[in-house]
Amino acid sequence: MTYAIIETGGKQIRVEPGRFYDIELLTTEPDEKVTIDAVLLVQHDGEVTIGQPLVTGATVEGTVMRHFRGRKVLVYKMKPKKKTRKKRGHRQEVTRLMIDSITLNGAVFAAQGAPEKETPVADDTATEEVETAAE
Repeated sequence: MTYAIIETGGKQIRVEPGRFYDIELLTTEPDEKVTIDAVLLVQHDGEVTIGQPLVTGATVEGTVMRHFRGRKVLVYKMKPKKKTRKKRGHRQEVTRLMIDSITLNGAVFAAQGAPEKETPVADDTATEEVETAAE
């Protein structure tokens, strides 16, 4: 399994190809490609590459799916015995980003839609032996 840790919007996020993530608002239109160069760590088949602070030559490419506003967060302040109450709400602007690929030094480690490791298919000879034993 391949993943990367990126920094965007002041936060660090663990991302995998083929999944979408809600991040801070980006100034791009929906269905546009985005390249993120602030990659802190790349893991591919047990081989970990850690940056100091960033991994040189590593990029994460994604597609902006849509922009929307997050859930409302209520901020309630009250001072007891003073009849002072403040109630405010906040909704953060969010971008939904679909991760397409993780690239390190020009080599694409993982791309969306790329087949994962195939699972071995069971042999038919084992089922034939069971059938003959039952007769």
